[in-house]
Amino acid sequence: MKPSTKDQTKGKLHEIKGQVKEQAGNVTRNVSMEQQGRTEKVTGKVQKDAGKAEKKLQK
Repeated sequence: MKPSTKDQTKGKLHEIKGQVKEQAGNVTRNVSMEQQGRTEKVTGKVQKDAGKAEKKLQK
């Protein structure tokens, strides 16, 4: 598996994990968990986009 594909996959996983944390924090009214979820979701998006950009540069 190419590094760019790995970055996209890992990024998507972080994005999903962040969404779950954010929703769990929202349901339990845990502001800290909700913020951690948002941060992880954004980090996942950045990693996924970096993988996409790397893939385009390889072409």
